[in-house]
Amino acid sequence: MLVEDTAIEGVKIITPKKHGDERGFFSEVYNLSTWEKAGLHYRFVQDNHSLSTNVGVIRGLHFQTEPAAQDKLVRVIRGLILDVVVDLRQSSPTFGRHVAVELSAEGWRQLLVPIGFAHGFCVLEPNTEVLYKVTNFYSGRMILGWLSMIPISISTGRFHPPTRCCPTRIADGRACAISPRHSRES
Repeated sequence: MLVEDTAIEGVKIITPKKHGDERGFFSEVYNLSTWEKAGLHYRFVQDNHSLSTNVGVIRGLHFQTEPAAQDKLVRVIRGLILDVVVDLRQSSPTFGRHVAVELSAEGWRQLLVPIGFAHGFCVLEPNTEVLYKVTNFYSGRMILGWLSMIPISISTGRFHPPTRCCPTRIADGRACAISPRHSRES
């Protein structure tokens, strides 16, 4: 397993080993023991699976507040996405900054998204399937998010959403509330 840091502390790209032969391949995409040896201590409790049939579909940006905040491990099993995470930890030196990573079935990379980040993706190929593990259960009462409403300009050459900002309270990476009435242009 290869673990790569990104421009924002805590957000990591994980590439599991893939063993191939004439039959195909085998890969342990997640192994608790291997993760712990690499210093990654997460307890995943739920797996989620999404299918987006059309190019350009945007899912997110979402996050859950305490006590239901979630770390996520995201991977693509078919297709291609631009995966985006935004640092919502007000005390962080990278507060408001983002990381954008292309994930594909062929590339085999996964993105580790810690608590304290909003997460979303833009679909770049039709019929894209995304799997992600989370460290806390889904809670409709604790989920917040917004679509293309972040105080940054995401510019990768492939994805240019309109941006607006509306955070009203952010508590050291563990909770965030959103108020659309306080929006401002980026």
